[in-house]
Amino acid sequence: MTLLTEHLERSEPKAVPALPSFWGLDHKALHDRFWASRGVQVVRPGMLPEDKPTPESIRGMRRRVGRRHRADFYLLLGDDDLVLFRLAPLLDRFGWLKPGAMRLRLVEQEPQPYLEVVETDEHDRLKRISRRYHGRSRATLQAWLTADAKAAWAWAQSRDTAAARKRIKSILQHGAVIPATAAARLFKASASAAQVDQFLLVLQRIWHRPGATLDGVYEFSLGVWVHESARVAPSARLIAPLWIGAGAEIGAASVVVGPGGVADQPGSEVATRPIDWEYIRFASRSRFAHGEAAALSRPGKRLFDIAFAAAALLGTAIIYPVVIAVIVIEDGWPPFFVHRRQTIGGREFPCYKFRTMCRNAEAMKAQVAGANICDGPQFHIDDDPRVLKVGRILRKYHLDELPQFWNVLLGHMSVVGPRPSPDRENQFCPTWREARLSVRPGVTGLWQVRRTRRPENDFQEWIRYDLEYVQNQNWRLDLWIIAQTIRKMLV
Repeated sequence: MTLLTEHLERSEPKAVPALPSFWGLDHKALHDRFWASRGVQVVRPGMLPEDKPTPESIRGMRRRVGRRHRADFYLLLGDDDLVLFRLAPLLDRFGWLKPGAMRLRLVEQEPQPYLEVVETDEHDRLKRISRRYHGRSRATLQAWLTADAKAAWAWAQSRDTAAARKRIKSILQHGAVIPATAAARLFKASASAAQVDQFLLVLQRIWHRPGATLDGVYEFSLGVWVHESARVAPSARLIAPLWIGAGAEIGAASVVVGPGGVADQPGSEVATRPIDWEYIRFASRSRFAHGEAAALSRPGKRLFDIAFAAAALLGTAIIYPVVIAVIVIEDGWPPFFVHRRQTIGGREFPCYKFRTMCRNAEAMKAQVAGANICDGPQFHIDDDPRVLKVGRILRKYHLDELPQFWNVLLGHMSVVGPRPSPDRENQFCPTWREARLSVRPGVTGLWQVRRTRRPENDFQEWIRYDLEYVQNQNWRLDLWIIAQTIRKMLV
């Protein structure tokens, strides 16, 4: 199965159908998201109006291009250009020379420098074998790589590529531009369906983790990336590399073989969130890859968990009697809430928390069930009437979860891991369940620091971020999650 359908109408040029999309993005948007996953924002002429910026727009630009809200680098291309090349050697050179911009000459080379031609006579008898040489370069393209947000802004305000080049030269100081040449694969966004299909196949071969910058896309199995709205039968055979689009249905007897995929189904609604450049910056530097989980050994992580949990309990010991007293005064005994959750291999354990709800909260659940804003098995209500006054404060600063560090010392949990969940919730997705139960659940995790709480989207985000953590766990990721958790608690 190819990435693009082959039933385009060739006899009706007046009615050319749109090319299929993956995960709500056409091939041009997928190209730009690929570069975003490497910390590079693609900028094209005409992306911003040519009008002179107002004070309000300048302030808005500064907010957008602050370190947390902008890319590390900008790739300045023409409106129709799609390029794929190795970034690392150029960034190494960029880091040493620190230019204002790098003028790139991207060269696509022929796979062979010559052709061998067999010549025969009129009786098909061999006359000779000749070798015909041709140029190595098949196509070239000029592009720019820069970390200067002002240069990127000027490029985006230009009406075309020629005007953009003039503007960027006037902004960058003399000698601040260095030349560089790189081997690349070059495509055009307006190319034929067959050429776009080839571009997507090349992109799929080099883009190993598309879920990092795409909403609702998770790794169903090794090398198979599926949108959360797709329905895949457990017995279906999926051979990687493979992309499964939004709304796709893969039946029990289906065999889908990559490279390639199943495009978005017509009518599928896919919401794409803005790129989180802060997370992308971390992820690209951490070099997420399959097998990197081994870098986070279980004995080493267990020692870290014990040390961190002991320090956390000692550092917050003074809080315990105060919280216990306030809870008991407002709603009586007990001050703790114990719920059965699952850890490695599905083993159950008692998960401890400070009680933030009234004692008959479970009995009242049916009365307020209609206000649940979560999808899937989760339950969350804004301004939940069952929450105690002190409970709102504890939840706001995440103090209700401090007793879980006892679970960490007892070996039930880790400091960082998937969200601890009960058996009832783990039955909703067998593939996801087995992955998340292969590690200890965490007091905090990727879902806790990246969730959006958008209505009807929480369960999909939970699945996505739990799987992403299990596949990519390493020391840098754990430390980043801990830092982000502390920041969210203090803000």
